[in-house]
Amino acid sequence: MNSLIKIKFLFVGLLLIVFSSCVSGKKITYFQGLDEVQQQVDTSKNSLKIKPNDLLTISVSAYNMVAAQPFNLPVIGVASGGGDAGLRVGGTPQLQPFLVDSDGSIVFPQLGTVQVEGLNRQELAAKLKMQISEYVKEPIVIVRIVNFQVSILGEVNRPGTFSVQDEYLSLPKALGLAGDMSIYGQRENVLVMREENGSKIHAYLDMTDANVINSPFYYLKQNDVVYIEPNNAQKQGAGYNRNSSVYISVASVLISLIVLIAR
Repeated sequence: MNSLIKIKFLFVGLLLIVFSSCVSGKKITYFQGLDEVQQQVDTSKNSLKIKPNDLLTISVSAYNMVAAQPFNLPVIGVASGGGDAGLRVGGTPQLQPFLVDSDGSIVFPQLGTVQVEGLNRQELAAKLKMQISEYVKEPIVIVRIVNFQVSILGEVNRPGTFSVQDEYLSLPKALGLAGDMSIYGQRENVLVMREENGSKIHAYLDMTDANVINSPFYYLKQNDVVYIEPNNAQKQGAGYNRNSSVYISVASVLISLIVLIAR
């Protein structure tokens, strides 16, 4: 009789473990109700704005490359170990970056100090093209922001800091860089932290709600930090929930042994 009682208790415990591991589909599905939501945010306003301490690469070319050359910084090679010969310069040459000063300006060859803060890269390219056109016929100016990085922390599969080449980085794309949220991530309460105009600002976004696409934090900016909080089950389990499959296997073996012994 005692053996049967033990078996019942083990069976009930097994059921509790199984049900505690279940998660409602509504808590893990992104963008619910998307068909009923109209995008209201103007994506053109979310283009990256140049800030102090940004690094910019700017290349100027034209049909007459000799005339355009004075408007470019010298190209540098990549240093590599050369054994007894010491360091050698080789590899793919790289453009030297411009560092945006604290006053939001750069010192550009031939033109001197150019105010760049608050412009996106297309606006700066147009500004430089207009000034360079006084010296070079039909110049082509290409501007890139090379220090666009975001940090993804918390309940994601590959947390870390990621460098981004694209000008537009949405929150879902950033999560994709980090391998998406784990099943234990709090999808209704994603924290985005940002520095803007010298102040720290933040917002909590619900990734299960399609209206998230209208948040001004949906598109990330330089040095944004995204934090995925663990869900309640993960907090309460203090990391043990991830071993639930092991517990179920052990419990199954124990039940089988007790049944055999009780016969």
